[in-house]
Amino acid sequence: MSGIWSAVLVLSITGAVFAVVLYIVAQKFKVVEDPLIDEINEVLPGANCGGCGKAGCRAMAEAFVKQGNMDGLKCPAGGDEVAKKVAALLGCTPAETLPQVAVVRCNGTCTNAPVKTKYDGLEDCAFANSLYSGESGCAFGCLGLGNCAKACQFDALTVDKETGLPVVDEEKCVACGACVKACPRGIIELRNKGPKNRRVFVACRNKEKGGDARKSCSAACIGCGKCAKTCPFGAITVENNLAYIDFNVCKSCRKCVAECPTGAIHDVNFPPRVEKPVEQPAPQATNAEAQGTQA
Repeated sequence: MSGIWSAVLVLSITGAVFAVVLYIVAQKFKVVEDPLIDEINEVLPGANCGGCGKAGCRAMAEAFVKQGNMDGLKCPAGGDEVAKKVAALLGCTPAETLPQVAVVRCNGTCTNAPVKTKYDGLEDCAFANSLYSGESGCAFGCLGLGNCAKACQFDALTVDKETGLPVVDEEKCVACGACVKACPRGIIELRNKGPKNRRVFVACRNKEKGGDARKSCSAACIGCGKCAKTCPFGAITVENNLAYIDFNVCKSCRKCVAECPTGAIHDVNFPPRVEKPVEQPAPQATNAEAQGTQA
């Protein structure tokens, strides 16, 4: 009986020692989390879309608190409303940012870029991109398999069955950038929405020479440079046979749109152009009328 009690006593003492050791270790390595992280996390949209560059909304909240301000940190899904709330909690002034939207820089519709080969494989853009150039033969064009739409958590992207191209719902798009990351060809770009949601951009990514680009798509940019020459603000550059419009410089005058010979430059949400009436030359008097006037 004494042996049993001895064993019980030894186990009790051992357990107590381990409990004390664990308590000391826990106290030493205890991480005290700032309650402000939870407050900011509650304000964030909770989409965990990764548009901010962090692993999720809580990681973003931790970054805000650690930095103590909003410099260089932005929640695209939350927009200005969330930015103001976070700024109020941090006690700082939010940086002013212009709203952005995803833009599809490809106009290789089924009409402009007729199908030359038929793809029969995994419905995945990244997989198809590793195998071949595309059904139209354009190695820079949209593959139309919908990786961008699958990546969007806000249902802002759908693939048009008639054109084969993604369509962006401007009202739903929060510019999180998930679709940009999902596209293996870099066709989707985040651009400023622009005044009154009006934008001008080159809807092409083809870097081949003009003739080769037109073989794949009739609406391809041919790198002629006419748009760059006509732009009064220097917003357009041509590099590697491809024009690009800097949305930070562009004033949306649309002179480049009218100048583009292939229709590769798109203007979005603008009112229809008003065509100037053609002045008709004044009718010339006949010989008989002229003689009558002289008489």
